Amino acid sequence: MIKAVIFDMDGLLIDSEPFWREAETIAFQTVGITPTTDDFNRTMGHRISEVVEYYYHQQPWEGASHKDLEALVIDKVIELVKEKGELLPGVHQVFDICEQAGLPMAIASSSYDDVINAVVDATNIRHYFKHIYSAEHEPYGKPHPGVYITAAGLLGVSPTQCLAFEDSPNGVLAAKAAKMYCVAVPEPEVKSHKFIQTADVILDSLEDFDPDVFSR
Repeated sequence: MIKAVIFDMDGLLIDSEPFWREAETIAFQTVGITPTTDDFNRTMGHRISEVVEYYYHQQPWEGASHKDLEALVIDKVIELVKEKGELLPGVHQVFDICEQAGLPMAIASSSYDDVINAVVDATNIRHYFKHIYSAEHEPYGKPHPGVYITAAGLLGVSPTQCLAFEDSPNGVLAAKAAKMYCVAVPEPEVKSHKFIQTADVILDSLEDFDPDVFSR
């Protein structure tokens, strides 16, 4: 029986993946790197510190520190969120379904606190959540399950009694590693990814969500 619901944020609640891609392109071009679509797909769902480490491993640079690059990306993402961030179709619908079922909700995101706060405030959704938690505070980011396990603990519920909503392969892997029931709402280009296929339910949109999963 599902007793709590935990949401990823980027790409699930808000179409922020284009913001991240634009911000990362701008930031990494300052050190001579132009990210590719394959790079973006490989790093989707990772913490920005891990994304920076990924690119440094591919092509080490001199000058700017890892923290400098992280700050450039984060500042640009926040700017874009405030300028044009919008919730994806079905988000309010799912929130209302969860509220009507009496299920506490949390966010468990790979984004840093500053980005999460920018999103929930720009879209006016903070009031829905009992807890908002960032993998910034975990030793490891997704696909490690730590961020989900901690979020479940904050809600006072066993991970096995949680429903997780995800969109990325790494996020789905994290949710399943935490032994949560997982609903995936992936982008078309990653829908066939083997990690996405481990989700219990795969939807094209949150608008298609069926609350019958609460009693699974």
